[in-house]
Amino acid sequence: MTAIQKVDLAIFAHNEEANMRTLLTMLAKQSIFDNSNISVRIIVLANGCTDQTVGVAQTTIRELPHGRHFEICDLAIGGKSRAWNAFVHETARADADYLFFCDADIDIPEPDTLERLLAFVQADPKRVIASSKPVKDIVYAPENLNYRDKMIAAAGGTLDNWRKAVCGQLYIMRAATARSFHLPIGLPVEDGFVRAMTLTDLFRHPEDLDLIDGDETIFHVYASERGIRALIRHQVRIVIGSAINAIIFDVVRQSDKPDQVLREAAEDDDWLARTCKKALPRRYGYVPVHFLTKRLGNLRAQSLKRKAIVLVGFGFDLVVYVIAQFKMARGTGAGHW
Repeated sequence: MTAIQKVDLAIFAHNEEANMRTLLTMLAKQSIFDNSNISVRIIVLANGCTDQTVGVAQTTIRELPHGRHFEICDLAIGGKSRAWNAFVHETARADADYLFFCDADIDIPEPDTLERLLAFVQADPKRVIASSKPVKDIVYAPENLNYRDKMIAAAGGTLDNWRKAVCGQLYIMRAATARSFHLPIGLPVEDGFVRAMTLTDLFRHPEDLDLIDGDETIFHVYASERGIRALIRHQVRIVIGSAINAIIFDVVRQSDKPDQVLREAAEDDDWLARTCKKALPRRYGYVPVHFLTKRLGNLRAQSLKRKAIVLVGFGFDLVVYVIAQFKMARGTGAGHW
């Protein structure tokens, strides 16, 4: 007899009343509910909401065909890292085999996305995390793209390999690994942190990229920033968050009890601020230079057209880099910084 796989999914929602009904309806249509070998539980992690996110979720769940599989956890205090910890260590079933992590503002057009992600991570015993491929709405439905949208798409893109990253918008993780660590309260960029902790087992060994992978055909759609200012604000948050992650990585790497360090960081609201103030500034200031130069590594090998795109992206990165340095110097960056 095939063992029943227990799968819990968290929806991270902060003031998402506008998107909640759409996402819940899409999730209720997922084929994973029709698989008798899988026990599914979906939890809306409403964190620090001041709108009608909870009310919309409650009304929608009552109308869903698989509504009995949905629950709501209303957390008074906001913050995705706090909600992540609550889900992994408190709300998810203690015997869950796999955990999904899902943002509330995405679309999941294909009805078999969750089931295929689960099958993909199970296909390799060594595989721990599988991300859904993030697809911008302006790429998924590009027929109405104007010149500005094309420029935004070029500037906002990265050279990173998404298959070896963790896409915080939608990914699945073996529950045992997730339970092995906590996220510091106030962490601005949690997906990069989860990736580093997973690939290195809390820096107990070198990175093992075989632990993470993705399937090009499994995807979700997210709303791209349509204004330059909004895109800059978004990228500044990402850069600041990544710079803060680098500081925490050093602390974890130097400890002989990294799991205990992270547990304490998850219980102390001031831990992250104290740690950043103690470590910064460094010789490069507040933001490592590689955040500025990441696009330029193989510029010479690119075609003329590709070089032009990369240079546009570099100009965008330069603006973001300067703003991030300035904000961190003033102590007004993301999270608790």
